Amino acid sequence: MTLFLTDEKCFWHSGGNYALTAPVGGLVQPLAAGGLPESPETKRRLRNLIDVTGLAADLTIRSAPAAPLDDLLRVHPQSYLTEFAQLSAQGGGELGERTPFGPGGYDIAALSAGLVTEAVRSVLAGEARNAYALSRPPGHHCLPDYPMGFCLLANIAIAIRSAASDLRVAVVDWDVHHGNGTEAIFADDSNVLTLSVHQDGNYPWTTGGVDTAAQANINIPLPPGSGHKAYLRTMDRIVLPALKRFRPDLIIVACGFDASGVDPLARMLAGSDTFGLMTAMLMRAADTLCEGRLAMAHEGGYSEVHVPFCGHAVLAQMSGSKILATDPLAARIAAHQPSAHMDAVHEGLIDELAAHFAAVPL
Repeated sequence: MTLFLTDEKCFWHSGGNYALTAPVGGLVQPLAAGGLPESPETKRRLRNLIDVTGLAADLTIRSAPAAPLDDLLRVHPQSYLTEFAQLSAQGGGELGERTPFGPGGYDIAALSAGLVTEAVRSVLAGEARNAYALSRPPGHHCLPDYPMGFCLLANIAIAIRSAASDLRVAVVDWDVHHGNGTEAIFADDSNVLTLSVHQDGNYPWTTGGVDTAAQANINIPLPPGSGHKAYLRTMDRIVLPALKRFRPDLIIVACGFDASGVDPLARMLAGSDTFGLMTAMLMRAADTLCEGRLAMAHEGGYSEVHVPFCGHAVLAQMSGSKILATDPLAARIAAHQPSAHMDAVHEGLIDELAAHFAAVPL
């Protein structure tokens, strides 16, 4: 059984004092849609698409309680949570770097973390074969006391810390931006392997390099323009071998869809089929390594048209459903894949990274 966790309240999170990533004011006119590219529409349209195609019938769909304060305190200091809650009660504000929020932002962020926590709990308890949390706001950039990049609470870290302390967890982050928050939180924890596959030089600009001081961490920065074949080769040559060496009890995916070939905040060329095939690869790895235990937490992805088809492809794989959603952008993305020459360049780079990471102790 595939559990799909969602809640309408998460779609009500707002941060409307930006136009794209420029603060509204002066000559920057507010956007009618509300401001940030981290829009509820990408997630709401995914929720709607699985209803329209009938895929919802192959999923178990429900909400979950908000993460309680005790769970939040496992990752975030009281001082940060107090400031966040106070601003939220006063109508909203902004903390850290590019993390505005409106009224009730604290409660909605705690609910988002609760969805991810329940995904992990249900999989570990054997209540679901795998689980997908349609979490919003996202979490993988959030540091313990400094939110960043639309992320107000570290959803995945909170979920891991709420589970058994001796659990070995692998976090595979294929969001197009480096998962700096998750990496930093578990930098000294050898029981958590963090792997981030991201566009080199994208947000955050100062993190995501190959060499880090973290105990069990692999960063895989891919050049802008890397496409479908590069992502699959990265999974095959780097991610899957690392998982096999680490032997986790659970695999969690920071499931961003902003590596999509039409995403406005990145320059990668993944298609919905890319995400579906990567999901299938991780499911096979989970079956071999950890009795199929796989949880996904929704992160970024800013194309309101394409994100729903990427998410649908992932959920169809997770559930084993035969219901497919024909991707209207598949032909366009396929037509813009790298040339044979650039594919060879990417292949060489990935093989070099694979050789480097093969020597990293896990």
